[in-house]
Amino acid sequence: METPIWTSNLILSFKITSMSSLKLQEQIAQRVERLLLRYEELQRTNQLLTEQVSQLTHERDQFKSRLESARNRIDALLERLPEDVVAKDAK
Repeated sequence: METPIWTSNLILSFKITSMSSLKLQEQIAQRVERLLLRYEELQRTNQLLTEQVSQLTHERDQFKSRLESARNRIDALLERLPEDVVAKDAK
């Protein structure tokens, strides 16, 4: 008994669909893998940037402290100057 043509076409169609479905699954799996790698890279980059921000914030705070100390020393020196010298410089 010979297989009807429609059965052969159905089997061929199923094989083609299965093959294209496998290709699609492989493409999706590859994309997901790339996204996971990119996510890990972004996490590492974010961690490094967070550390850098912390270091720069600490450095800024040190500079602010040094600036305040310098201002206080200058103010103390200005207070020790005689009034006539300070008045001359203001003119």
